[in-house]
Amino acid sequence: MKILISPQSLEEARVVAEGGCDILDIKNVKEGSLGAQAPWVIQDVVKAFKDKGVICSATLGDLPQKPGTASLAAYGVAKCGVDYVKAGLHGSKTYDDALEMMVHIERAVRMVSDDILVVASGYADYRRFDGVSCQDVVSAARDSKCDVVMLDTAIKDGKTLLDNMSLDEIQEFVDAGHNAGMLVALAGSVTESDIETLADIGPDIVGVRGAVCDSNDRTRGITLERVVAFMDFAKRVDARVADQAP
Repeated sequence: MKILISPQSLEEARVVAEGGCDILDIKNVKEGSLGAQAPWVIQDVVKAFKDKGVICSATLGDLPQKPGTASLAAYGVAKCGVDYVKAGLHGSKTYDDALEMMVHIERAVRMVSDDILVVASGYADYRRFDGVSCQDVVSAARDSKCDVVMLDTAIKDGKTLLDNMSLDEIQEFVDAGHNAGMLVALAGSVTESDIETLADIGPDIVGVRGAVCDSNDRTRGITLERVVAFMDFAKRVDARVADQAP
């Protein structure tokens, strides 16, 4: 299980990398859960860390249902040299909506590279804003040939992934993604205490920000002390799960 942490700047990225994070996921929290960061910030982070073997990801935003706009954004982010391009399907309502978006995004990324992983992200709290269901996100990601399917939370009001979905629902999502041949990522105000529960469900990636920020506030800066502590705990949990595997 890899840990993805979302810095907003080159300075925060340095802290995250020093703390031993597996994936740097560049975003802008002022623009939402998967808020898009400016290309010059993304490029600065990639230039600073790509040659050091650090995996870099970037978000396209909590996207409206505008496939052309989304594909242009995907092409631009891919040109910045990231390893992952992550799309939030916020404006999608149905499987057809989500499929149209991800077909456009996947094709745009492939114009740049066959090696970049394309991530389709749905939202665990989709019922709260009439979004596309988690099951339809998995199906659309599979049918558009995405590499990773993900869940986050769109509404940042203290309710977490585990508040919005039951463990059985989350397990069903993870199993469906794996059965479709994709990696599976989970995020959504995940705390250190959630890691043990999620590790048992078996995601490939768990994403956090607030848990490694000052005062657990995702709008405040990431601190090295919190990153180190979180990564140490996550590694111990991962080792425990591996030891218990049949």
